[in-house]
Amino acid sequence: MKKLFSTAIIAATALVGAEASATNYSLWIHGRNGNTTQPGNYANFSYWGPSTTAAGVNKKAVNWLGTQRISVENYRIRDALDCFCTGTNWCYVAAHSAGNLQIGYALSLHGGSTRSVRNAVPNSSGVCGTTGATQVGWNIKFVDVASGAGGGSELANMGDWASSDPLTSDLVTSTARGMYNHNTTRAKWFYMFAGARGTAYSGTLPGQDDEAVAYHSTGGVSSTGSFCNPGDLFCGGTLNTGTAATSNGVAKWSYHSVKLRDDAEAYDHYAAGNWAGIVGPVRSDMVTYAY
Repeated sequence: MKKLFSTAIIAATALVGAEASATNYSLWIHGRNGNTTQPGNYANFSYWGPSTTAAGVNKKAVNWLGTQRISVENYRIRDALDCFCTGTNWCYVAAHSAGNLQIGYALSLHGGSTRSVRNAVPNSSGVCGTTGATQVGWNIKFVDVASGAGGGSELANMGDWASSDPLTSDLVTSTARGMYNHNTTRAKWFYMFAGARGTAYSGTLPGQDDEAVAYHSTGGVSSTGSFCNPGDLFCGGTLNTGTAATSNGVAKWSYHSVKLRDDAEAYDHYAAGNWAGIVGPVRSDMVTYAY
């Protein structure tokens, strides 16, 4: 009897130790930029704003070469997910603009693959050491998306970005939407934050926009179109909050839910190096729910 009791105590202690070692992380995946971040450096938040600003538990900046094609740079996102979202560790993910394509691509095309469980200790290239264990996919609690470009942008279609970088080709609406199956999120919820403070490109972007991406993309709608806030004229339909289809019946992608529709037209596209624009509400959401 004593031996059984002692064995039970040891097992319980081991279980408590395993639970205590589990850590949650907040991963921030940036969008298109001029390659000013440092890939592999999870402490460089220069794209977002001051690194001292609260942005969820144990925040990590997932930096990639922001002018390159999604398929070319996606390994950096997978490295981060392997580092911090395997084994006993779990992640909350926040993505901005083309970062939406990066996390969507990773989950759809690689989220069902066998991953090496890593130790959350990265080297200078952003790759963490192995533990010898494996698992299928990653431990992700949810994905918050600020002005998601998962559906592409008409600015790329029309050449309104004065740039010939490879990423612009990926942001063409037909290319972005055909890049992977956006309905395949491995049952991870994408919470969409859609900004509407658009002015400069209102003639190019359909419906409501934030100067860079229109509601059909930022709202996770399954096809392009002109979608707006309630009561706005000259639109194909209203972008409804939650998982509901647009008012004219166009469905959202699976596991996509609009958490913020910018009815006050208060948020533009740009973080501006200060957690600004539509990134602001996402940061607040991560502070509240990523713990």
